[in-house]
Amino acid sequence: MTAEDAAESTPLRVDVRRGHATPEELAAVIAVVTESYVQEAASAIAEEPASSAWTVSARGLRTPLPRDVRWGRYSG
Repeated sequence: MTAEDAAESTPLRVDVRRGHATPEELAAVIAVVTESYVQEAASAIAEEPASSAWTVSARGLRTPLPRDVRWGRYSG
């Protein structure tokens, strides 16, 4: 995705709250913010988790019950 693609796909609204920005200043701000957004979006891709078929299928397994412990854990 290039800066031009990002600018065309997303409408942009700039509100100047103070001062009087010239068209050149607004264009510079838009160019910097757009390029920064494109770089951040490109680097924000999550990697696929590396899990084997065994770890996925063995998730439901548990350790065996301890057979040497009596029911209720009391002697009687």
